[in-house]
Amino acid sequence: MNTPVITGAGVHTPSDVITNAELVAAFNAYVDLYNTKHADEITSGELPAKEYSSEEFIVKASGIEQRHVVDKTGILDPTVMHPLLRQRQDDEPSLMAEIGLKAAQSALDQAGKTADDIDLVICAASNMERAYPAVAIEIQHLLGVSGFAFDMNVACSSATFGIQAAADMIRSGSIRGALVINPEICSAHLEWRDRDCHFIFGDVATATLLERQAAATGPFFRVLSTRCATEFSNNIRNNNGYLRRSRPAGMADRRDMQFMQNGRKVFKEVLPMVSDHIARHMAEGSVAAADLRRLWLHQANKTMNDFIGKKVLGRTPRPDEQPNILQDYANTSSAGSIIAFAKYSGDLEAGDKGLICSFGAGYSVGSVLVERAG
Repeated sequence: MNTPVITGAGVHTPSDVITNAELVAAFNAYVDLYNTKHADEITSGELPAKEYSSEEFIVKASGIEQRHVVDKTGILDPTVMHPLLRQRQDDEPSLMAEIGLKAAQSALDQAGKTADDIDLVICAASNMERAYPAVAIEIQHLLGVSGFAFDMNVACSSATFGIQAAADMIRSGSIRGALVINPEICSAHLEWRDRDCHFIFGDVATATLLERQAAATGPFFRVLSTRCATEFSNNIRNNNGYLRRSRPAGMADRRDMQFMQNGRKVFKEVLPMVSDHIARHMAEGSVAAADLRRLWLHQANKTMNDFIGKKVLGRTPRPDEQPNILQDYANTSSAGSIIAFAKYSGDLEAGDKGLICSFGAGYSVGSVLVERAG
């Protein structure tokens, strides 16, 4: 039986940044256009007037201060309100593969490894750019990895579910090393014209390199155990898909073709599910709260993370115990906890334990208990 370890974690951050001030200005300009266009329906009561957003509202609701995106021009245009991404030719790398490749190379460089050390590539993300061929296989090709690859979608939990799959295959001996890559272009499935959610998401790509412990050539994190769980819920949903063109006329651009959530129900139902999941995982691994040096939580909402951290540790976590990157990146779906891990793990010492956890639509929750070694 082989011991799986994490030897590299890479992050690729798009250069475009949208501050809350920029986002609010664009959104409020859109509101003015909408309310003017539909003035008669609003006056008659047929339609409700849209409300302005504000920087104060966004920070209070989420803790987000800015977000990185692949393209900001379309998002900040009140007449467009979505990213404008060039249609690529079939013989060009797809956008997801391009940014995933950059994160993967960063993880390989950190571990001092090459494509020859990898047998498996998993592209684990909340949305895929296309149905087939698998984006993972495209990244495998671009990297020059022999072996196999596949796509995985468990919404915001995709990264931790991918880590469990890779770790299990390393334990069994079927692979030597794996890259779990999370290219999240969340700006493309967000409805930027909806005040309740227009501030939530950002774009990023992350990658986690897992190997057999015997192959590690530098510092690493031993994967002590993993745990995944799912429970069906409609409270976070996106109904887009390949059946879209089959819908009746006028139904192809419904609101539910983008990200939708019932935030209050999600908050009420997901928090106890995640807290109980982590408690059970720690109990199974005989890890007490006092044993945890760090929590790398899913970066969806600061209030949610504060609640979970306090529940897990039995007290309010110190900033160094539960680092947040939400204020700088916004919610990047499955990549959030990996950004936190990549940026805030290098200072841990041998024997320090930590937990990576992500949760989201499904509902789904995945957790990875790790220990610093090497």
